[in-house]
Amino acid sequence: MPATPAFFYFDLGNVLLSFSHERMCQQMAEVAGVSAELVRHALFEAKGSARSVQWRFERGDLNVLAVYDHFCETLGVEPNREELFAAGRDIFEVIEESVAIVEQLAASGRRLGIMSNTNTLDWEFVTSGRYPFLNNSFEQYVLSFEVRSMKPEPAIYEHAAKLAGVEPGQVFFTDDRQENVDGALAVGLDATLFVDAAKLRADLAARGVL
Repeated sequence: MPATPAFFYFDLGNVLLSFSHERMCQQMAEVAGVSAELVRHALFEAKGSARSVQWRFERGDLNVLAVYDHFCETLGVEPNREELFAAGRDIFEVIEESVAIVEQLAASGRRLGIMSNTNTLDWEFVTSGRYPFLNNSFEQYVLSFEVRSMKPEPAIYEHAAKLAGVEPGQVFFTDDRQENVDGALAVGLDATLFVDAAKLRADLAARGVL
């Protein structure tokens, strides 16, 4: 049996909150008066050796104004900025079964954190009171745009363990992307792939939790 962790980190997207980039592109397209495919091209496609705009936004390399300017210049439009970004971030739904696990862990006194590749707009949206568990259940928030590192880069995991104040091997982490689990394992974290809440419960039970 694996050792019982001292700290538990959860990925946010598609672990605690489901989200849809397809919905994001469609909603932004409606505001901008262009096709969803053009929005996807502007935000998610890399150009040459440069990473996509969305990736650089999540890593903290670009701010909101830079993303808006790129969007407008690439597509030849100038939609209302607030309406555009409001459409782009209203894309989340609670995964109730996962949140129940988080709340059970928090109620039992476990130390919890979020480790997420995200951006300033999405983070402001999800922590503005729509999802109270995000504000109430966690001790640490390791966010790519603040750390200036994206999973699966080693730096974000090392920062997470340092914030938790424990050795990497005492940190449990779950993520829905295998490359991010592999990145965590390479740094020494105890990481598992999130498939659904039932598997997460089983992974925690195997570590003497829940």
